[in-house]
Amino acid sequence: MNNHSLCSWSGGKDSCFALMLAKEQDYLPKVLLNVLNEEGKISRSHGIPAAILQQQAEAAGLPIHLISSSWQEYEMHFTNALIHLKKQHGLTHAIFGDIDLQPHRDWEEKVCAAAELTAVLPLWQQDRKQLVMQMLESGIETIIVSCNEAMGERFIGRTITAELVAELEVMGIDPCGENGEYHTLVLNCPLFNKRINVSVLETIRHEQYWFARLAAG
Repeated sequence: MNNHSLCSWSGGKDSCFALMLAKEQDYLPKVLLNVLNEEGKISRSHGIPAAILQQQAEAAGLPIHLISSSWQEYEMHFTNALIHLKKQHGLTHAIFGDIDLQPHRDWEEKVCAAAELTAVLPLWQQDRKQLVMQMLESGIETIIVSCNEAMGERFIGRTITAELVAELEVMGIDPCGENGEYHTLVLNCPLFNKRINVSVLETIRHEQYWFARLAAG
């Protein structure tokens, strides 16, 4: 059975853990896909520079396909990328890191159907807190690179730990950030052959979110 797979790679903990679990389930990752902003400099949702995403891909021993898009044209560009990469790598499946937001799953299954791929969601319907604790236990090292106003600027750059998860729960913040409360950047994990190093140069507020301005090394 051909399980050649693409991973929708955000650079954060959920897509990373989804890929780890998919590999355990005998899916064979061939390529990562990430969508950058219109300028092609940082990722759309997490604000991660393209150079750092490239470092992650190199550490994972996989090619990464980077595309640029506005939010308005996101679906078109994403679908076209799936179709292109399916032909290039002989793909049958696409792996996503969503946990329980049905509209996200519906969208992923829609774009996969358009590309004649099968969507795979290894984290689906799992308990959010248990998931984030499993990620930590599995060896994922990750930092917060964007968060909402309720969390605030002080969380930018902090490493996810059991203590931080407890702190978020006290604040009424979802421990996994599944509702978009925060986004992360994976520095190390069992998929990587080396740890990547990044620096937080400053924090930037954009609309209702705080972002880290990141640099490699």
